[in-house]
Amino acid sequence: MGKLKVTATKLTDVKIIEPAVFGDHRGFFTESYSDKDFKEAGIDFNFIQDNHSLSTEPGVLRGLHFQKGQAAQTKLIRVVTGAVLDVIVDIRKGSPTYGEWEGYILSASNHRQLLVPKGYAHGFVTLTDNVHFLYKCDNYYNAEADGGIAFDDPELAITWPIDQSKAILSEKDKHHPTLKEFEAENPFVYGEI
Repeated sequence: MGKLKVTATKLTDVKIIEPAVFGDHRGFFTESYSDKDFKEAGIDFNFIQDNHSLSTEPGVLRGLHFQKGQAAQTKLIRVVTGAVLDVIVDIRKGSPTYGEWEGYILSASNHRQLLVPKGYAHGFVTLTDNVHFLYKCDNYYNAEADGGIAFDDPELAITWPIDQSKAILSEKDKHHPTLKEFEAENPFVYGEI
């Protein structure tokens, strides 16, 4: 058995990655990232920036975020304390799964990682207290290229596991456009990012 279990999802180019975890009565050990092992598994990105966020209570909803144009990022996401429902939406016009979304439970206990390609909007909602959320990016953050899609876009109809009216949001996340409004201004095109 390899060091990584890689599972394709219904969304184009999205993968769930499960590193081997070795545990005993003291706890566990895992290699959360090995460039060599990931490349051997067909995941070949040059990750150049690590990000870490803390959400202190359940119901914190962050997203749906992305970087536009040349600043677009592939992300490798994991949760090291607590649990989230991680949601991604394919916003690449012309993609076989354009406008579709999926949600995945990422937690400290399941050790799953999620590979989110460029051209996906990404967000999550915390399910527990004190969620430490880590992700690698293959491009640097660019504030001028920051973009977002409304987490409550009625056409996407994302099933969040909380009362959306009680979501704990940043001011910025309260005012993102719908996917249709975004694509009218600045669409991603499948195969061009």
